[in-house]
Amino acid sequence: MSSSPLASVLFVCVHNAGRSQMAAGFLSHLAGDRIEVRSAGSVPGDQVNPAAVEAMQEVGVDIADAKPKILTTEAVQASDYVITMGCGDACPVFPGKKYLDWALEDPAGKGVEAVRPIRDEIHKRIESLIAEIDAQQQA
Repeated sequence: MSSSPLASVLFVCVHNAGRSQMAAGFLSHLAGDRIEVRSAGSVPGDQVNPAAVEAMQEVGVDIADAKPKILTTEAVQASDYVITMGCGDACPVFPGKKYLDWALEDPAGKGVEAVRPIRDEIHKRIESLIAEIDAQQQA
């Protein structure tokens, strides 16, 4: 077990109730403590989308206890990667950070059937992100 994470990743969407929570859940599940994971929203919701929780439980990832959080400048400053998912211009930009914008459909108001393809796309992107972070460490 390493003493410090390889990288720190912040996922940002508007409500921090669906896409960013699923992404954070996958990254924590797949990378463990090798990568520090944060998520936040520019206008956080009251709770994580129940359809997102159910869709994640189907693949063995529990995000039921996750709580939407407000996006802070400190969270961005403390992260190596900032991955936005439809938060627009609300995300502050700092030099030296890697910014990625993942165009993903918003699962808000959708049932679990509609959330599954979004979940699966996030899963693929998280696997690629982990491979990129691992490759950076070996370079």
